[in-house]
Amino acid sequence: MFRVFSHTRKVISSNSKHKPTSSEKNRGKMDSVLNYINPTAIIGILSLIVLLYILLFRPFKRGGNLKEPPMAAGAWPILGHLPLLRGSQPLHLTLGTMADKYGPLFTIKFGATKTIVLSNWEMAKECFTINDMAVSSRPKTVAIENLSYNFAVFGLGPYGPYWRELRKIATLELLSNRQIELLGHVRVSEVQASINELYSLWSRKKNKESYNSDDDGYVSVEMKEWFSQLTFNTVLRMIAGKRYFGGATTDAVSAAGGEEKAKKCLKLIEDFMHLLGLFTVGDAIPALRWMDLGGHERAMKRTAKELDSVLNEWLEEHRRSFGEKATSERDFMDVMISIIGKKKIHGFDADTIIKATTMAMIVGGTDTTGVTLTWALSLLLRNPRTLKKVKEELDSQIGKERCITESDLNKLVYLQAIVKETLRLYPAGPLGGPREFTESCTLGGFYVKKGSRLITNIWKIQTDPSIWSDSLEFKPERFLTTHRDTDLKGQHFELLPFGSGRRMCPGMSFALQMVHFALARFLHSFEILKPSSDEAIDMTGILGLSYAKATPIEILIKPCLAQACYETT
Repeated sequence: MFRVFSHTRKVISSNSKHKPTSSEKNRGKMDSVLNYINPTAIIGILSLIVLLYILLFRPFKRGGNLKEPPMAAGAWPILGHLPLLRGSQPLHLTLGTMADKYGPLFTIKFGATKTIVLSNWEMAKECFTINDMAVSSRPKTVAIENLSYNFAVFGLGPYGPYWRELRKIATLELLSNRQIELLGHVRVSEVQASINELYSLWSRKKNKESYNSDDDGYVSVEMKEWFSQLTFNTVLRMIAGKRYFGGATTDAVSAAGGEEKAKKCLKLIEDFMHLLGLFTVGDAIPALRWMDLGGHERAMKRTAKELDSVLNEWLEEHRRSFGEKATSERDFMDVMISIIGKKKIHGFDADTIIKATTMAMIVGGTDTTGVTLTWALSLLLRNPRTLKKVKEELDSQIGKERCITESDLNKLVYLQAIVKETLRLYPAGPLGGPREFTESCTLGGFYVKKGSRLITNIWKIQTDPSIWSDSLEFKPERFLTTHRDTDLKGQHFELLPFGSGRRMCPGMSFALQMVHFALARFLHSFEILKPSSDEAIDMTGILGLSYAKATPIEILIKPCLAQACYETT
């Protein structure tokens, strides 16, 4: 058609005496070009331009020719891999099996959100050093929004100026070595009080008419609850100046009323930890959040409201009595009041900041410490030879005539190795805290997009057979020989129970001091046995935000020290 049209114009022009203008000459040139271009050619040229753009420019934005981490198979439409991850075993074990198949860095989808799963210590080192800034934020999930005063809890909130300021306050003022040392008398008195109460329980049971003299003085006790109440009392006194379980409380609350409040508070903390670990339908499909399928968001709001009521009561009490306390008597809430006063920090008012920080300290300190003590005792009962060795160390270093003091802990190197090995096999948070990439970056030779989330499978890293011989076996001796220089401070990336980088747990020093002292004091004070030599200790766990032992831990105990060690206050 183009050619016919062009030919007609040439005929008309030849029969005319009109001299063509410059514009007519240009049109003639264009017509000449059009003689050789048809619609198919135009489409081909445009396609070539698009292809060249994809090949030349998009890889530059994606980090060269790097591929994204492989996507695990089996994702469902809309829900992603969620249905596949709700199996009978804990999530860190499922993700560990997937790592064996897809490699140390792979992708799963929680709804429409891509989540990178990291399961290798070398990649962990790259992630928390070179890329630490890019991955220091937290995802804004439904659970965190509802349970953290709209992201005011600094450990759960996004990376930014508010987080940096609160982290600085917590690190320098609340969880510094100096502050932990100042409140050392609280740890010592609480552990001693709990030992005394356990001794009293043993005495009452032993003196019952049903007591059988053939039992050699052993009585049965349940230790999971004992550890939980011990850590709760200790943390509560250090943070809010209260003691609810056992004997008189340190404030005006009566013993009976205090115990009732304590049980309620512990239940709220358990609910908090469980709900915080949930991934709701609203997280997977934001458009369906209003439906609240399963009623999880409703439960989150109810738990948050009840916890806020408790924290409000404590805060009002502290503000009323603040001027009456000496500096040496001040707990963490008092320190927060003195620092924050009535000022706002990046949009959050003082009361919200103090309550949010108090909640973070109580929840973090109570749950993880009690969980670690329970796993340590369970592992010792499963390994009688190790239990015998640590008892021998306690007897040789401390003896039977006096109680352990915190200054003795440095001498108990085998006990320290037991705690390390417990944290290696049963980290309280086997998947760490979820993170979110705020910048695109490369990791382990892969390209990771901004907005992706990160799960670090700490358990998988800490049981890597290429690093740890007999990786699933409980062998504390490894920390006295091949791994004697491996510590828990986040710089040895094969052992990360407290995380690493900017988001590393700021309460590590407190947690280790508490675990070492409570475990040493208990093991030194009592001989312990399994109720049945033929029955194995159940090591089943439940994964919420922390990985807790699913069943109680019943053991047989009897005192083994001088009487005075159970009477001191």
